[in-house]
Amino acid sequence: MKREVKETEAIRIRINLDKTSPLIWRELLLPRDITFYKLHHAIQIAMGWTNAHLFEFTIEGYRIGEIIENLEGQDESHIINAKETKLIALIDKEGESFKYEYDFGDGWGHSIILEKYESLANTQQLPFCISGALKCPPEDCGGITGFYDFLSILSNNRHPDYKDTKIWAGGKFDPTEFDVAKINKQLKNIDKYIKSIEE
Repeated sequence: MKREVKETEAIRIRINLDKTSPLIWRELLLPRDITFYKLHHAIQIAMGWTNAHLFEFTIEGYRIGEIIENLEGQDESHIINAKETKLIALIDKEGESFKYEYDFGDGWGHSIILEKYESLANTQQLPFCISGALKCPPEDCGGITGFYDFLSILSNNRHPDYKDTKIWAGGKFDPTEFDVAKINKQLKNIDKYIKSIEE
């Protein structure tokens, strides 16, 4: 007798880091009931960011972010709480897109597309990174312009700033690096990751 395999519905999204060429991107499978808060952390892990700055999603004029008590300048009346709001409450059609910004200083903009819904075996790890390309920029490098200046300096060991930039980068930076197995190992422990950040 064949054993019945139960299925779960997942969402496939594509994340593109705006203004990068060649494009830095990731493709993820997400649980259908994911909140924007958990999605933020899944993006952080998949892209390679370190969750060192604020974030915000925007969808058709709606702003979704983390409500932080006593944060100077934050107008809570105009921000939907990311912890309490599910992705499918605001975007649910295949092909729809929205924006995610990380680090308001460097202004890392990401375009996200809800590619499709998929039925998967309920043993499938979610969130899960399917594919992607290239390493995301290092934190605090000065946005897109600073990132490409950074890469230009590292590609020329005769540049006057080469030595200092290499030290700042931790000795090396491989822009082609993309390790999907490492990403999925981290995504598997996303709940522990979030709990460690909140403690």
